[in-house]
Amino acid sequence: AQPEAQVVFVLGGPGSGKGTQSAKLVEEFGVVHLSAGDLLRRERNTPGSEHGELISKYIKEGKIVPVEITVALLLTEMKKCVSEKKTSFLVDGFPRNEDNVRGWKEVVGSYAKVPFILFFSCSEEVMEKRLLSRKQGRTDDNVESIRKRFKTYQESSMPVIKEFEKNGLCREISCDRSVDEIYAEVRKYFL
Repeated sequence: AQPEAQVVFVLGGPGSGKGTQSAKLVEEFGVVHLSAGDLLRRERNTPGSEHGELISKYIKEGKIVPVEITVALLLTEMKKCVSEKKTSFLVDGFPRNEDNVRGWKEVVGSYAKVPFILFFSCSEEVMEKRLLSRKQGRTDDNVESIRKRFKTYQESSMPVIKEFEKNGLCREISCDRSVDEIYAEVRKYFL
């Protein structure tokens, strides 16, 4: 069967600019932006959610939520959009480890094609400064949680990024620059 959707994974450390750049792509190209983190936080805050408490615990500890939950939320959202004839997606902050990749292949697999990933590379120093200055009221934007998130990112997400790179699917973008300079490079991949 022909894939129903096309997905570009947007990866990079916490505070590397995934959300900011994704928003600009949505505006210019009309792609649908799905943030795994936002979907998980929304589910956590949904009264009566069967996974709310579990998600909360993982987020607080800076750990990665079980893949079955994340992938199910992403797929539900994608199918809703495809039914409205929206078929191009940016999935931000996912896959975050090997297990996420496995879960994606098993659950979403042939439903969506992944032509490439965007990898926002950024120093921890810059990311920490951005995270501490942003005013999103997130419970995990404090130095202790941030450092845990960096560690998880280095140990779990970098091997995934390296794997995409090995397969020629990684488009790396240096993010120690201004938002507009970064976007000038990012948008070229969507033209």
